[in-house]
Amino acid sequence: MATRPDKPTAPTAYGRALARLARRDHSAAEMRRALRRAGHGDTEVERVVARLTAERYLDDAGLAARYARSRIAGQGLGRNRVRAGLRVRGVARATAEAGLREALAEVSEAAALDALARRYWRQHTAEAAPPRRLQKLWAFLLRRGFPAGLVGERLRRLWPRHRDALEGLEPLELDCAVDGAE
Repeated sequence: MATRPDKPTAPTAYGRALARLARRDHSAAEMRRALRRAGHGDTEVERVVARLTAERYLDDAGLAARYARSRIAGQGLGRNRVRAGLRVRGVARATAEAGLREALAEVSEAAALDALARRYWRQHTAEAAPPRRLQKLWAFLLRRGFPAGLVGERLRRLWPRHRDALEGLEPLELDCAVDGAE
């Protein structure tokens, strides 16, 4: 019969990191934060992150591309929301942009927008007259992170009869860009 130690041993930083990676992808910055919160020292954390990177368990470039693909195609998010999500995960701006470009080469943001817009249109038929519903859809798609130019183009193409309801909405993109730059 095997004997049990009196005290269970504390998980190592590497063991904790592997357990986290078994659940989902993490960026190097996320892993650093998680290991530090768990009480591991900076030297140990950096050693573990370097090991995981060398073993290709941590790969910010791959994470950025996979994250962007899944958010655009699977969740109907636009490039602006994807960028924000990658920024929250601590992915470097250049790495996030490269991953986003890779994803957009494989997944159509316009097709994701069209599918989301059609679903919204069907689900909100009783709420408002078509011109007002189109304006609400415009705002919804912007909140989902789609660029205003793409939203305007796709909505005009999908509902040409109500295109006049979209007049005057384009300046919102400039307002958002100014707010985001501050």
